[in-house]
Order: sequence, then structure tokens, then C-alpha cells
Amino acid sequence: MADLAVVLLLFLRLFSNSKADGDFDVRRHLSTVTRYGAVKDIVDDLFIPSDIPNGCTPIHLNLVARHGTRSPTKKRMRELENLASHIKEIIKNAKERNLSLQKVPAWFHKWESPWKGKLKGGELDIKGEEEMYQLGISVRERFPDLFNEEYQPDVYPIKTTQVPRASASAVAFGMGLFSGKGSLGPGRQRAFAVTSESRASDTVLRFFDCCQTYKNVRKKQEPAFDKLKEPILTEITSSLLKRYEFNFTRQDISSLWFLCKQEASLLDMTDQACSLFSPAEVALLEWMDDLQMFIVKGYGKSLNYRMGVPLLKDVVQSMDEAINAKEGNQVPGSYEKARLRFAHAETVVPFTCLLGLFLEGSDFERIQKEEPLDFPLKPPQKRKWRGSTVAPFAGNNMLVLYNCPANSSSKYFVHVLHNEHPIPMPGCGGTDFCPFQVFKDKIVQPHLKHDYDTLCNANLDQPQPKPETGKLSQLFRWLFGWGNDDTSCHRVEL
Repeated sequence: MADLAVVLLLFLRLFSNSKADGDFDVRRHLSTVTRYGAVKDIVDDLFIPSDIPNGCTPIHLNLVARHGTRSPTKKRMRELENLASHIKEIIKNAKERNLSLQKVPAWFHKWESPWKGKLKGGELDIKGEEEMYQLGISVRERFPDLFNEEYQPDVYPIKTTQVPRASASAVAFGMGLFSGKGSLGPGRQRAFAVTSESRASDTVLRFFDCCQTYKNVRKKQEPAFDKLKEPILTEITSSLLKRYEFNFTRQDISSLWFLCKQEASLLDMTDQACSLFSPAEVALLEWMDDLQMFIVKGYGKSLNYRMGVPLLKDVVQSMDEAINAKEGNQVPGSYEKARLRFAHAETVVPFTCLLGLFLEGSDFERIQKEEPLDFPLKPPQKRKWRGSTVAPFAGNNMLVLYNCPANSSSKYFVHVLHNEHPIPMPGCGGTDFCPFQVFKDKIVQPHLKHDYDTLCNANLDQPQPKPETGKLSQLFRWLFGWGNDDTSCHRVEL
């Protein structure tokens, strides 16, 4: 009987594993190229969201959103055209050498880049328009009391960067938010204002572009990133070479992975480039992208998010003003009820870090002490830091300010939503519903000691320290198993 139980248990494990493989959807594993709809409802099942107490009403909303799904940039489109040319060359070479082409995917023989000949790139895709439009409708339906006023640009300011895909996203969102509220066309649309700062001075939404220190550091990191990717790409190149008997290079694999992300995200096509990779290889490539996002835009270096302090200040200022309006019994329509911002992954990721989201264990205490964090765990280990959920296309953070007059300890609370779902804040005891003063003291205030101009523009004429090769060696040992995994250090800050 015991033997039968063991056999049954093994069968159930095999069945569950095969089911898990069958459920694998590459469209959820494209790092920051993931579409919003594929991942927006992926949440931490272990977290129980707060019940908003009776009598609490929302009085203000802050939105920080990434633009919707976009087409590849011109540089990336050229990369895909180069890939098409190289595939033709190596197929021709294989034929001339009378090598077998039986294992070569059929679509390789006549493949051309879907974006061949396009003169422009990086613009908002039709799928991105729909994402932002639906997000606007969703926000209005979720918070009807906030959007019951007659539209005024000072009541519902919409701010965006001057990059067309961001401003187009703001327009699509506004069309959803105010649909049925006007008199224009069958959808009863109404005109609304969208404002932006000059790229050269936009320290609120494009702080990364105005921070010379950050740009200098990032440029110096590029060679290290290339070396970071080499062992991963080499491993997968070797696997694909054996699988398809095709003379791939590391650059081919990098370009094919990029093509997979574009096909799956923009074209809903997963049976070409994506089918070349096993789920385990996709997980490794996704982790490679997530790791780079961590180092370049996230917790990997404190400068990445501390340069976003102007945005954090802007958010808190809007909440203070909303509280003043409430306490002063100002007439509805005379004060702001929502501040809506549309920008980029380089905006959303640092802002997410400023809030302390997606941290592991004691990481929040470590960033408060300005200690470097461990890198995201390598597959198959689980990790919270995933580009597909932290900053997919149309990814967003919403901070909703609530008035709770019956609460004896605090009248005002901040409810934090990520991709429209409540998310725990380690700085507020792991809750998503935080007393406003606690939010300011524990989460915001520690960052405010860092001045943007000092961080980004001071001492630029001073000689920069040479890179610490010891740390770089430690990084490689940890990433790729060079040494004892139990003792290798991976608290390196690039």
C-alpha cells in the first residue's frame, strides 16, 4: 500500500510539472517589453490587501504611468534587418557546404523583418493606444467620486514628457477617462489639456535625462553589461547550435530574443522566434534583462532612484495641497483632485524603488542604511523583481489619498496600488494602506536629504575613481558559478 502511495505521489508530481510547462506563456516573460494585459492581474497570493474602513473617502489620486506598447526604435529595427541578412548568409553558406538543413526552422528561409523599410520607430502602437484608453476607463470607474467634477485642467492636470509615445499615451488615457463627458463625436469626447516640460529641464518626469552624473555612470557601465551577458548568451548559443545544427553567434541569439519579445508583444506571435527557446532558456534571458534593469534603473545603485526625488516631492506636495483644500473646506472645482503623469520605464522603475516596492526580506532596512542590495535571484529560484510586473508597457503606480474622519489616530491615509492592485509597502509595516504622516516620515523623508542638483551635477569636473576590479570579479563569480556558491559575495554595487 505504501509503494502504491509513493507511485501515486510521483505521478501527481509529473502531472503537475507537465501542466505547469503547458501553462507557460512566453508573453508573460518579456521583461519590460511585456504587454500590460498579460501581467496586470499577476499579484502576490500571500499578500492580503487592506479593507478600506467605512467612512474613508478618496480625495486625491496621483498616477505615475509608463507609456503603452510601442514599436521598436529605429536602432532596433536596423538590428532586425541585420539579423535577416545574416540568417540568409548562413543558410546560403550551409547549402554551399552541403550541410543538412532539416532542423532549420521553416520560417527562417523567407523571413524578413516585419518592420523592414519603416522610417520611424518607437511610436505608440495601436495596442498601446487601447491599453491606455482602457486604463483611463478603469481609473474613472474605480474612483467615481474623484472624477465627478466638470473637467478643468487645474482639477485634473495631465502631465507628460515631450516624447511622442508618452504624450500619445496621455491623450489615449484622457480619452478613456473623459469618454462620455463631452459632446464631440459618437463617443461624446471632450477636449482636454496635456502639458509637458522641455526635455532639457524636465527633472520631474525625465530626471534621468537631466542627470549628468547618472549618464556618465551609465555610459561607463556599458562594457560591464556586455560582459555580464556573454556567459548567458554563450550557453544558449551552444544549446541552439546543438538543437538546430545552425551556426548561430551570440549576437544572433541576442537579436532572436529581441525578435521574440517584439513578435510576442506587438504581433501576438509566439510560434517563430519564441519557439526557438525552451521555457528554461526564456527564464534565463528574461532574468538577464531584469538584472540589467535592476543595475541600470533600479535598486542596483542608489543614484538610479534618488535622482527621482523631484517626482517624489511633486507627489507629496499634491497630497499636502489636497489635505489643505479639505481642511479649508474649499469649494469643489477650485482644487486639484488628480495629478496624472505619463512617462517611461526610466521614470516608473526609480519611482517604484523610492516607494520601496518589490523588495525581499530586510532589503528596505538596507536601502535606508544606504547598503547595496543582493541581485535578483537567478532562475529557477523565485524573485519579486521582474521587469514584466515592475514596469510592463502601461505599468503604473497609483497613490490614492483617503480622508478617514472617524479614525482616532490619523485622518489621512495613502493607499498604494501597482498596476491597479494593492501592494505592500515595507516602509509602512507591509501594508498597502498607510497613515499619511507615517508615509512621509518612513518612506519619503529619508530620500529628501538627497538634493537633485548635488546628486546629478556637483563635482563633475573632479576625477572619477577607477572601477574596482575586485568587485567585478566577485560579480562574475556569483552570476556564473565561478567559485563556491555558499560563500560568493553578490552585494556588489556597480
